[in-house]
Amino acid sequence: MKPLTPADIAAALSRLPGWAHHDGALHKNFRFGNFRDALAYMQRVAPEVERLAHHPEWTNVYDRVNVRLTSHDAGSLVTRKDVELAKLLEAYADRGV
Repeated sequence: MKPLTPADIAAALSRLPGWAHHDGALHKNFRFGNFRDALAYMQRVAPEVERLAHHPEWTNVYDRVNVRLTSHDAGSLVTRKDVELAKLLEAYADRGV
């Protein structure tokens, strides 16, 4: 898997509202109405994440889900798989609970 160039990452971020690139990874903090909604989001998207076989580093604290995406097989840098996963996570967050 080949890491994306800075220009590729910038182009992808222009289509991913609220996402940022720092410390070599894509990041976003999702906020939900409460703990139950945040956890339901993680559970709802998990089967699709598993289907992609590309798993996020994510944490849940009360009403937030914090996501960090890199590809370990590309030296823990950002690849197209990370962008694809960010789009998926974004689409599921937009659907609500």
